[in-house]
Amino acid sequence: MVAGGFLIQTVLGLFMFHAFGFYVERLEEEFKWSKTTFSLAFAMTRIESGVLGPIQGWAIDRFGPRIMIRLGIASTGLGFVLFSFVDSVTTFFLTYFLIAIGASMAGFVTLVVAVVNWFERKRSLALGLMSAGFSVGGLLVFLVVLAMDEFGWRATSLVAGVVIFVVGQVVATFIHHRPEDRGETIDGEPMPVAPARPASGGGPVVIPANEDFTTGEALRSPTFWFISIGHGAAVLIIGAFMVHLVLHLENLGYSAFISSLIVLMMTAFQLVGQIGGGYLGDRLNKRVMLAACMVGHVVALLLVTYAVGFWMIALFAVINGIVWGTRGPMQQALRADYFGRRDFGKIMGFSSLIVMFGMMSGPIIAGAMADAFGDYERGFTVLAVIAGLGTIFFAMAGPPSRPTGPMWYRRWRIVRRLTLQERLA
Repeated sequence: MVAGGFLIQTVLGLFMFHAFGFYVERLEEEFKWSKTTFSLAFAMTRIESGVLGPIQGWAIDRFGPRIMIRLGIASTGLGFVLFSFVDSVTTFFLTYFLIAIGASMAGFVTLVVAVVNWFERKRSLALGLMSAGFSVGGLLVFLVVLAMDEFGWRATSLVAGVVIFVVGQVVATFIHHRPEDRGETIDGEPMPVAPARPASGGGPVVIPANEDFTTGEALRSPTFWFISIGHGAAVLIIGAFMVHLVLHLENLGYSAFISSLIVLMMTAFQLVGQIGGGYLGDRLNKRVMLAACMVGHVVALLLVTYAVGFWMIALFAVINGIVWGTRGPMQQALRADYFGRRDFGKIMGFSSLIVMFGMMSGPIIAGAMADAFGDYERGFTVLAVIAGLGTIFFAMAGPPSRPTGPMWYRRWRIVRRLTLQERLA
């Protein structure tokens, strides 16, 4: 399960997420499009991902992750093949939309739900190892840059589409929804004894201590909103970097090859954060660590914004890589710890509606201010201030309290959950 997610994250990270900035550089050189154009394209796909989120979450919980991965990989692979024929802004937007919607269906959210359903005691570590594929893709992104230099970005895109399709469809075969579907248990531990049904005489109903939240209960909890807003503040920076980091480094006088080395360094330390943070997340306070990661994001952004030497850019790559790698899996583990796994796909899907605003706003703010003022200093500084608020939201994200209601409603809800637990058993 973890290995399959690792491989999918690797190919998507290599050919799409980490390589996007280098595609932008080639497209800007060939077509002379504005930075705002690329920002709007990226924002459009984030809107799509956010709106798709609740539907995707429902589909994952209902049909399982495998079918979502197969459909998503097919869309992304076809999108990259068609991307190699881009000749206008319209075809760029259409093909990038096809790539992005497929990556959303097959990528992080779907894989996180799959892993969460299989792990509990070592959930942070499992998510960290699965997410490490994204960093490995970043470590290999120099191969995409070399391919673009040698064969052109069109041929590179065509080959990427074929590789993504073949690898993704094969790996999807090994992805399963829940351990119960295969006669196994979460963490591979002995099957827990099912809770007793209430006596027919109307005896007291006992709520199990580890009872999962429904989607509605999670949405009514302030903790859900604190985590989601904190997550949105973090990806405000990540989205801006994915679109504009290479162009910013170019403005500072660094070549595309040097920029690829910076991305390589950042993703190497992201890998350290994913594995190390996954290990620590199962042992330390996740909420405190997430707040600390947000401080690191802000410091890293200010370093690269006002860099006066290569050492500041290198320090940015180290700090941002570690905190990005640590924060990503840990915030998903915290959600699962708080709300449980039964409705986790839908809960993540609704959260993506909030996160969407951060991911799409970051590139637009940075790109628009760069077009207006000629550099990224003002735009990145504004993003640093906004992202700093994420520290506060993560710090406030304490364990949620279950919403209360009339006694008849609570009894009905408990009996309904016990019935669902028996069906899953």
